[in-house]
Amino acid sequence: MKNKKLRILEVTAFSSGICGLWARIFSEAKLLAKKHDVYVFSSDIKRGTGKIEKAGSFGQNTFFWNYEKEALKLKPDLIITHAYRQYYSTLALKIARKLKIPCFLVTHAPFLDKKLRNWQLNLAVFLYDNLIGKRILNKYDKIIAITQWEIPYLLNLGARKEKICYIPNGIPDEFFSKIKKGEGILFFGRIAPVKDIETLIRAIALTNEKLTLIGPIEEPYGLQLINLIRKLKLNSRVEFKPVIYDLKNKIQAIDKYDIFVLPSKREGMPQALIEAMARGKLVISSKTEGGKEIIKDRENGFLFDISNEKQLAEIISNIKKMPEKERDKIRKEAKNSVKQFAWGRIIIKIEELINNSDNSAKT
Repeated sequence: MKNKKLRILEVTAFSSGICGLWARIFSEAKLLAKKHDVYVFSSDIKRGTGKIEKAGSFGQNTFFWNYEKEALKLKPDLIITHAYRQYYSTLALKIARKLKIPCFLVTHAPFLDKKLRNWQLNLAVFLYDNLIGKRILNKYDKIIAITQWEIPYLLNLGARKEKICYIPNGIPDEFFSKIKKGEGILFFGRIAPVKDIETLIRAIALTNEKLTLIGPIEEPYGLQLINLIRKLKLNSRVEFKPVIYDLKNKIQAIDKYDIFVLPSKREGMPQALIEAMARGKLVISSKTEGGKEIIKDRENGFLFDISNEKQLAEIISNIKKMPEKERDKIRKEAKNSVKQFAWGRIIIKIEELINNSDNSAKT
């Protein structure tokens, strides 16, 4: 496939663009389209139902979505499917075999802590991994891990080492322009239970700081947070702002703040954290797998135990007491440490993978 203009099909779940999965596909497709013809197939059916999802939702996927007829008509030269343990990714492999073309699987780090799932989901994951995953993983021409921490999980599932390559999600090169210092504390991302915003709000109550929350709100979680803010009498110190999609406006919004906090219970590859680091923010993350992979504690950011608001509040207070010279050193190290995630670098790795893939799919 070297230096050949290809017809590439990207397959994913329906999304509004705020999640890391869709952010990857949007940038990847846009950059690949400079050399190839790129098509994106995305479901518009809500997970677990046959109903059409409304625009503005995110992270939806479905077992009912069958795009085989459209894909066969398109006749792509390569399929890149996003997310392990999804029916549409298994179907992508089936279609690729019919067309005798390569199929890449981008995993998107689905290996979350069992304690974050109910028993039904844990059973479903166990059955999928053992009955389907172990059987089909090595049939993909390449398995693209977006994090280093998930590679041992893939190997444990029987994926061959030579099939796996590490290509993380990227962020637009514009994030690496000259940084600006701001004031206050920011959370930017989905306002959803897995983000554990209540821990951040409780930590703010233990300080004298102000907090801004920017992102789409999942209900009834948003109402729960509002009630918590009222209970802690933080109405004047915590504000919500709507989600920002425009890149320039997003960078300007991040630049207004000094500290970025990601208090999640679980993160695969935290896109917002990397964006904040690229803007030279003082970042604080809970000790999720994704947070620990990116942050070296007290070197390019700070880590705290998941759901520990006292520890988080202490870190915020300590940052405020730091000499400006020390804070600048951490800001600089934060930006330098995430330059590897610039899309200008990431797309080169993807192009190399495409160029080196075989012209016919393996069985």
